[in-house]
Amino acid sequence: MKFVNRKTELAFLEEKWSENKAQLIVIYGKRRVGKTELSVHFAKDKAHIYFLCERISSLKQLKKFTEMVGAYFKDEFLPQNGFSDWETAFKYIARKNRKIVLIIDEFPYLAETDNAIPSTFQKAWDLYLKDSKVCLILLGSSISMMEKTVLFHKAPLYGRRTGQLLIKPFSFRDIVKTFPKKNFEEILSIYSIVGGIPLYLNKFHGKKVLNVVEKEIFSKGQPLYEEVEFLLREELREPRNYFVILEALSLGKNKLSEIINETGFDKGTVSRYISILDSLQITKKEIPITEKIPEKSRKGIYKIDDNFFNFWFRIIFRNRSLLEEGRLKEVISRLKIAMPVLLSENYEKVAGEILFNAIADRKIMADFTNYGRWWSNNQEIDLVAVNRVENEILFGEVKWSNKQVGTDIYENLKEKAQSIEWGKTGRKEYFALFSKSGFTKAMKEKAEKDGIFLFHKDKLICGNG
Repeated sequence: MKFVNRKTELAFLEEKWSENKAQLIVIYGKRRVGKTELSVHFAKDKAHIYFLCERISSLKQLKKFTEMVGAYFKDEFLPQNGFSDWETAFKYIARKNRKIVLIIDEFPYLAETDNAIPSTFQKAWDLYLKDSKVCLILLGSSISMMEKTVLFHKAPLYGRRTGQLLIKPFSFRDIVKTFPKKNFEEILSIYSIVGGIPLYLNKFHGKKVLNVVEKEIFSKGQPLYEEVEFLLREELREPRNYFVILEALSLGKNKLSEIINETGFDKGTVSRYISILDSLQITKKEIPITEKIPEKSRKGIYKIDDNFFNFWFRIIFRNRSLLEEGRLKEVISRLKIAMPVLLSENYEKVAGEILFNAIADRKIMADFTNYGRWWSNNQEIDLVAVNRVENEILFGEVKWSNKQVGTDIYENLKEKAQSIEWGKTGRKEYFALFSKSGFTKAMKEKAEKDGIFLFHKDKLICGNG
């Protein structure tokens, strides 16, 4: 698989390696996000041992690890006798006194088989590894398990780690750089279907979007056809119940009361399941950006935040019977009808990132601390960005339409903006419009006059930069 980006993460690992002392680095993040590729890419030109944990007994894993260590150090007697425990294994490696990268992938699998593993690793670190030349990297896809065994302040390994990396999916800007030969709509389509997961993105290189969807996602037997079911089974004990909640969310049941009515689950059950889905970065609770105390707000709604999960439930899950019968043309027709809505939703989703990129590139001489949507009663604004220190606020409208945006859209946005009470006394206001199809001549002239930011797709074409 093609390795792309991750320059910041690689630089961090290289810096740790250059310190020429023992390291215990934790790398975690959701499945398929590229943790293994990052660590292997980092270690490829260095002395290293890569060990992938499995859901087998700790004893069997230790035996496999023994064989791997014996092969690396060319110790023919080691595999025959084997290590009696993990502490002895690390003692053996440390006393070789070699500078080496030791990668333990899917560490939670090992910890699941033996509750004492985190404490054993802690003891081995304290007694042998911390004074060695070993760079120990622990990888994990189960974010909650990694937090419990390594990152939580009461976890045995908490105070021992010398660095940690939360690997996130690629940003939209990263994806744009990944596909230099594709146009904006193609890239937004890819993002709307698979999000920023490198493994999925790689399938679209040099291929048409619909062809990839038909052959890689809609076809029985292909990994992505059952990917969501596989991931839920891997992470959760009761995947069936989570399925019900995710299906409800995909149907637009975003309020807690709506999810309860749709699923038939009680409030406590829904809240518990949603909390777990949030921790897995599959769903997200969204709060109006101007709420003073977000955690206490009653205006929160729930959404599927993972784009591939969202696409899978809205397109594949709903058309499963047709796909099982091999009626791909019918599903493709339905997909073509659904795509404009998906693109519109995801253009709104990336508009904030596009705005902040323009600020970071100094194309816009303003600054905002955070951004999000705003809604109240029957009104909604696609993008609101605030600077709480300077009492500045930006209002944005995002249009994915074949029609150019005119002054009527801007005037309507100005009117809605007055409904937001945040910082109203003495606040400085900015306005931004995002359009798939550009802007009318009158809108461009007004933007030049009033200092309105105009974005055509992801390019700033008018503003005070």
